[in-house]
Amino acid sequence: MLATPIYIICSPSPQVGKTLIARAMSEFLLLKDGTTLSFDVNLKEPSLLDYLPNITETADVIDTYGKMQLMDPLIVHDRVPKVIDLGFHAFDEFFKMCEEIGFVKETARCCVTPVVLFVAGADRISFRGYEMLRRRIPPASLVIIHNEFALRGGLPEAMDGDRVIRISALPLFLKRYIDRLGFSFTGYLRNEKDWSTELHQWIRRNYGMFRDLDSSVTLRRWDRPRGTDIGSLRCTRAT
Repeated sequence: MLATPIYIICSPSPQVGKTLIARAMSEFLLLKDGTTLSFDVNLKEPSLLDYLPNITETADVIDTYGKMQLMDPLIVHDRVPKVIDLGFHAFDEFFKMCEEIGFVKETARCCVTPVVLFVAGADRISFRGYEMLRRRIPPASLVIIHNEFALRGGLPEAMDGDRVIRISALPLFLKRYIDRLGFSFTGYLRNEKDWSTELHQWIRRNYGMFRDLDSSVTLRRWDRPRGTDIGSLRCTRAT
C-alpha cells in the first residue's frame, strides 16, 4: 500500500524562497497525480494562495480551532498529496503542536508519510530551527533545501549532508519572471517548445528531484514510534 505524502515546507527565517519551493512542489504533484491539496500558513503576501487558488486553503496555528482545521485533513490516507507552506512566524508553534498531539504516531497509524523540507538560511535562527528539527524528526523524513538564489554562500557545514535538494539560482530577470502571479511552472513546460532554454531546464531539473523524492516517500512510512502497536501499522514498503 502506497503512503499518502505530506510535504511540510518551512523555515524560521524570512526571504529564503520557501513559497517558491511550495509552488513548484504543488504544481509538480498536481501534474504527477492529477490532484493535490496545499495549505497556506502565511501572514504576508504574495502567498501560495495567490499563486494557486484552486488547490490551496488558508490555515493558521493561532488557536485551537485553526489547528484542528489544519491537522484533521492531514491524518487521512486518501492518496491526495498535501503541501504545507509554513510561514516563518508559525514555525515554532507548528512543530510544538505536532509534538503535543503526537503527530508522528498518528501519521504512522494512518499510512501517511510527512516529510519536512527545511529551506536553509544563513542566520542563527535558521541553525537553531534545524537543530530543533533534528531532535524531533526521523532523519529519513528531514530534507534540507538549498535555494542557491537566497543562500549563495553555500550551506552551513552542519546542514550539508546526504538529504539535500539544491535549487540552482536563476538570473535575476528570470527570477522576476517566475515571481509573477500568473506564472505556472507546468504551463511553461507545456507551452515553451524549446527545451534548451535555461528556465525550461531549471523547471525540469527541479521536477526530476521532486519526482525522486516523492517516489521514495510514497513507498515507505515513518519509523514506528515507541508504544505503537505493530498491528495498527498497515503501511509497509511496497515490493
